[in-house]
Amino acid sequence: MKSFLITLFLFVVQIFSAQEEVYANGVFNFEENKTQKIFTDHTRVRQQPNVNAQILDSLQSNQQVLILKKDETILKLGERGSNWYKVFYQKENKTSEGYVWGANLCIGYRNKNGYDFLFGISKTIDKRDKKFNQNYKQNIASVKVVEGSSLLDEVFFETGSGESLSYGTFNVESNHKLQNIDFTLKAVVSGEACGIAGYDQYILFKDKKLIALPQLMNVGDADIYHHSEEFIFPNDKGGNPNAFIFKMEEVEKDEKDREKVKRLSKTYLWNGSSYKLK
Repeated sequence: MKSFLITLFLFVVQIFSAQEEVYANGVFNFEENKTQKIFTDHTRVRQQPNVNAQILDSLQSNQQVLILKKDETILKLGERGSNWYKVFYQKENKTSEGYVWGANLCIGYRNKNGYDFLFGISKTIDKRDKKFNQNYKQNIASVKVVEGSSLLDEVFFETGSGESLSYGTFNVESNHKLQNIDFTLKAVVSGEACGIAGYDQYILFKDKKLIALPQLMNVGDADIYHHSEEFIFPNDKGGNPNAFIFKMEEVEKDEKDREKVKRLSKTYLWNGSSYKLK
């Protein structure tokens, strides 16, 4: 009996230890000796990689920093988990260094036509699933457009849980020929495991304004289930400059390995400044 209780105790300890183990999201994995940019306004620079360490400075969004060192210490707030990074930067003609939390850095950033575009995770919020009557954590990402030190616009969108933050990209796509659009931005986050959703967020840039299109989701579970969504934009080869098309395909196999395919297509009309379903 005593042996059984000891075994049970060790088993429970292992469970709680596993639950307390903190992992860093892959999107916040930054290379040493590479430049990065601050995403979160008022990001605190600390003397040591710890939330209780002395605050040395506060950095604004779009501040460029050089990654000196990735510390092994990981901090998780909400659904965002990241290492601390030692950074070097120049501010007001003075050079400094210290530690910042990696989740306050940009996942990606681009410069186009004199504007800086920043992509990052803004926060984690609590949401409620009415179908299953339970709460869950939801990450909220955003893209900012900055001119000099001035924030011109910002759009927010969901990016799933921390499991969907294994990989991220941010690009400018100039070949979409919608009327009166300067260019299109595309922010992507995705997970590595089966059944973990990835999200594609297209954002139109026009007259210093950002316009977020409906979010696309892609998810698969081996060869049993696959759901994909995409937009078809007008381009150099043709298409209506006043419309773009949404396409969805869902493939699911039943217990007899028979495929059930569902497809959906719908058109969004674009009037040069906003969109609506046809």
